Amino acid sequence: MAATVRKGIKISGVCLFLLYLTGLVYFLFFAEEYGRSAAVVGYNTRPFREILRYLRYWKILGLRTVILNLAGNVIGFLPFGFIVPVMHKKMESFWKVSLLGFMFSLCVETIQLITKVGCFDVDDLILNTLGAMIGCGAFLICNKFRRWKYGEEEV
Repeated sequence: MAATVRKGIKISGVCLFLLYLTGLVYFLFFAEEYGRSAAVVGYNTRPFREILRYLRYWKILGLRTVILNLAGNVIGFLPFGFIVPVMHKKMESFWKVSLLGFMFSLCVETIQLITKVGCFDVDDLILNTLGAMIGCGAFLICNKFRRWKYGEEEV
């Protein structure tokens, strides 16, 4: 019975991850309401430059813009950090998921640079990786609680 439940959870995790990736690709590359249709030329390779700019000039830029950019990048990668360990038991490592989140974000940013849809921003890498880390941390806490509640041994 437990193996059947685990298999169902894994299949559900894969389905959720594919749905998540579809939504993420849409918002990152095709959502016109977030300015994705216009070609943007440029890039930022200085860590925290844009984050500090958004925080410093939030009154000028508008709170909605600041939240969409900063919190949106973190929130956008929370599911990544939570679902990846569900799909693969070997990925129940905080550092593995963090590295994978960083690498995935780097791929996204590089595609944005090449296609000129959005712009390459090292701060997005930082925020996206932070989101994956928080998501993985939430998974690990939930998993620890589940094991404690049902008396399962950690493997």
